[in-house]
This record gives sequence, structure tokens and C-alpha cells, in this order.
Amino acid sequence: MNGELVLRLDGTRPLSAASVEELDALCDRVEDHREPGPVTVHVTGVPAAGWTAEVTVGLVSKWERVVRRFERLGRLTIAVAAGDCAGTALDVLLAADVRIAAPGTRLLLARAGGAPWPGMTVHRLTRQAGAAGIRRAVLLGAPIEAGRALALNLVDEVSEDPAAALAELAGTAGAVDGKELAIRRQLVFEAGSTAFEDALGAHLAAADRALRRETAS
Repeated sequence: MNGELVLRLDGTRPLSAASVEELDALCDRVEDHREPGPVTVHVTGVPAAGWTAEVTVGLVSKWERVVRRFERLGRLTIAVAAGDCAGTALDVLLAADVRIAAPGTRLLLARAGGAPWPGMTVHRLTRQAGAAGIRRAVLLGAPIEAGRALALNLVDEVSEDPAAALAELAGTAGAVDGKELAIRRQLVFEAGSTAFEDALGAHLAAADRALRRETAS
């Protein structure tokens, strides 16, 4: 797999300007890279108590925007999780298209002021798993074990051999890339909040594009 499009994200590090720059730099490399293939981020770790000491709302806003940039890349994104994941590690995991977890992985909300952190992690967890499924995690800070995360569709696979699962995905990831992938991802994003009548036009436009590509090939 192309090492240029791989990032190892250490969730034990407090959120910082360096965190924003690191993920932003990955997004830059992805947009400049011409060869097909997935983007892979390995995530693990939980920030220690007091991680918010240097954090400001402005920094949080920059981080959320770069995570959103990662979430909308025109290339398949894969997150591989191991151990306890919270903070920046959980944010990026939830923003990836495909999530692979090693056995024993746990998803947790970072704690701030004695309570679970109320960032956009809460929004993504709720959108993806539903309020009932993540209520204890958000309100009480209860960890979401790997099996539970799989049942809630927060991860796609729990694998004893994440490297093998990753290699299998890499072999097919280039089939839909660039704008085509971005279109399909956007249709998925909008499906939960858009009525059939409002969504129909976008789906017809995407179908027309697919038909034209098929004819051209």
C-alpha cells in the first residue's frame, strides 16, 4: 500500500495545532496523489486527564473542519482501530468510510471537567448508531466494546488480522474514486435527512452520470 496515504494517529496526544496540521497535510497529499487506492489511518489511544489545558474553542473549530475535510475526500478512507480510542482517534475513526477494529478495541468519549466531551463526536455517534445505542456512552462515558460497536455499525469488521482485512480492501478501493465516490458518499449522507421527493433529482443525476460513463467505456 502506498505509504504516502497512510497516517498513524496517536489519540493519547492532546488536541493541538499540530493535530490539525497533521490531518490537513494528509488531506493535501491525498488531493495531490494521482494513483488510485485508499487512504488509511491507524488510530489508537485516549488523551490523559487535563488534555484541555491548552485547548480553545477556536482550535476545536479548526479541528472539526479538518475532520470534515477528511470525511469528504474524493477517495475511500479506511480507519484501523486498536485498543482504547477516544479524542482525535475516535473523531477520525467515525469520519472514515470503512472501519476495521482489532479484538479488544473500545470506543470512548474523552473526558473534560469530569464529563464526556460534547464535541462533534456526539453528533457522529448519534447519526450513525442512533440515540438509544450511544446514550450511555455520551451521558455516562461508558465504553463501547468492539462487539457492541460492530452491532451498532460504528465499525464494519472486527478482525484478528486487520492487516489482511486492509489488504483485501485495498485491492478493490480504486474501482470508484474521485468525484464518483464523493457523489455516492454525499447521497448516503443526505439520505437520513432528505425526503424522497427532494432526493430524487440528485439520484437521477447520479444515475445519468453513471449511464454516460458506462456508454463512454
